[in-house]
Amino acid sequence: MPRHESVWSATAPMPECGPLKENTHVDVCVIGGGIAGLSTAYHLSKAGRSVAVLDDGPLASGMTRMTTGHLTNMLDDRYFELEKLHGAEAIRVAADSHTAAIERIGEIVRTEGIDCDFARLDGYLFLAEGDKLQTLDRELDAAHRAGLKDVELVARAPYAWDTGPCLRFPRQGQFHPLKYLAGLADAIRRNGGRIFCHSHADHVEGGVPGLVHVGKHVVTGDAMVVATNVPINNRIALHTKQAPYMTYVIGARVPQGSVPEVLAWDTGDPYHYIRLRDDLLIVGGEDHKSGQAHDSPQRYRNLEAWARKRFPMMRQVEFMWGGQVMEPADYLAFIGHNPMDHDNVFVATGDSGMGLTHGTIAGMLLCDLILGRKNPWEKLYSPSRVPLRAAAGLAREDLNMAAQYSDWLTGGDVSSVDEIARDSGAIVRRGLEKIAVYRDASGALHERSAACPHLGCIVQWNPGETTWDCPCHGSRFDAYGKVINGPANRDLLSVQRPEHKRAA
Repeated sequence: MPRHESVWSATAPMPECGPLKENTHVDVCVIGGGIAGLSTAYHLSKAGRSVAVLDDGPLASGMTRMTTGHLTNMLDDRYFELEKLHGAEAIRVAADSHTAAIERIGEIVRTEGIDCDFARLDGYLFLAEGDKLQTLDRELDAAHRAGLKDVELVARAPYAWDTGPCLRFPRQGQFHPLKYLAGLADAIRRNGGRIFCHSHADHVEGGVPGLVHVGKHVVTGDAMVVATNVPINNRIALHTKQAPYMTYVIGARVPQGSVPEVLAWDTGDPYHYIRLRDDLLIVGGEDHKSGQAHDSPQRYRNLEAWARKRFPMMRQVEFMWGGQVMEPADYLAFIGHNPMDHDNVFVATGDSGMGLTHGTIAGMLLCDLILGRKNPWEKLYSPSRVPLRAAAGLAREDLNMAAQYSDWLTGGDVSSVDEIARDSGAIVRRGLEKIAVYRDASGALHERSAACPHLGCIVQWNPGETTWDCPCHGSRFDAYGKVINGPANRDLLSVQRPEHKRAA
């Protein structure tokens, strides 16, 4: 059986860190120990600021752990699409910032001596089945207008199977994301920064000073950075501008030398993505709106079938995992001052499938903003921007989100908890309430309110990930109802339940 965990988790332990045990004051408090949070803390600590990082689990236990380690200035949403929404200058800034992010990662790896398998390599964008060459022509022209003059149209990618014509993006990158974050954490500590794990930020308050409540303790700071993938400090701001999507990944061994060490992506929607780590072929895709599909096990099977058709030398799948990406309506991350908040509260969200470069961009941009320095990327990534040209897509996503509240009016997934198999979950209606019921491997039942504590949407069971996922704004909870992804910042509420018999 494949391990249901990311390959990075299995190959790189993170540095140990303990919980916050006393009130603390720093120049900047960073909430979130993924690439955006640690990159921000690294740059600030290197600039001489006192920094505290808070993570509510083990270090780097969130979505950075679920990435595939691609580092690219090839935008998932296409430069020609971005240009239609933001104009020619915007795509130049986008290309420059993502290129700079890869360069900065390389600089940090060299400066700090981080052994994280960082490498520069070519990336190839090839046509999905049924797509037309015109897509590549448009993207090639837009990439050149964005300043990426060395992008070129080639006859095929260097795989054994014929991809057909594709765009070659030179000098992309890949690395081991957890080894890199471990190196960042060590550097932050050497610079005097402090990192606290298992320290849940219950509440964030802007002002002078800013306050972060962590259980019985408080962290005060001149600035607060919320880098939790999805902001936990906003009730509505930003959540209506982006939508959550699940994406899935498999990893299987291939004979040494049988697959070239390049990155690749197709033009599908959802698209597929490919990389190699030593002899492990990593293939991802099969995205869907979070909480709005119930066939995640089939998604893994679809990925395997797609990969085996192109890489018949694949051995059995060893790893399988899923992650969540936030898709902004206008394709760009939100990095900067938190809208409708005090000037000293900053956010980073909306990775749009480009989390590693967007997170690195956040580290550079937020450091400049906090230090009062000008940054040419500030306007493009401003969380306060109004995506007028993306109004149609924004309206569709908002209507989709609003439609999810009709789940309050429907019945449950099952009529009785007796229908729930071991290590599985389902929604049960009990009077006016909807209950999220999980039956563990021993047969015991665990019940929580199915209403997401963020804005009350009914969560849905994700059988492939054994999680409860909110179809409105992307909050996710483990099988027992513990929050693992915002914007919800607390667990599913417990409920009173009648006695149930243990499954036979």
